[in-house]
Amino acid sequence: MIKIECFATHLVILSKSINRFDTMKKVYFSGACSTNIRMLKELNLDSVNLQDIKIEPISINPIDEMAKTAGSYKVLFSRKAINYKTLALTEIKFSEADYKKYIFDEDTFIKRQVTMIYENIFNGNSKKNISALKQN
Repeated sequence: MIKIECFATHLVILSKSINRFDTMKKVYFSGACSTNIRMLKELNLDSVNLQDIKIEPISINPIDEMAKTAGSYKVLFSRKAINYKTLALTEIKFSEADYKKYIFDEDTFIKRQVTMIYENIFNGNSKKNISALKQN
């Protein structure tokens, strides 16, 4: 089973059993993001494999699985990404294929932190979401 929680600026993927992510527990994060680093320290994830997506980009399969679990690529897409405004994407009406394309083309378009916990999905880095993640 997979766990999912989404935080506004970071990406974490955890799984309780061996599955499509190739490990029992795995965290995808941005080492360039101070909030990501703070969250990792706060969550005490000693037994989890870490993958810095700036050094080792996420492959297509985990992103497809995230979208499948979340219900769409739109849920994973970050409108806060700098390039969203720079590329004038605010003017475009996106299809699901467009969200997928931009997420695959550039990791800045994926909403981070996305934490997968079983069938649950949480967006944002609110205290409520962090608390829920700590309980899992």
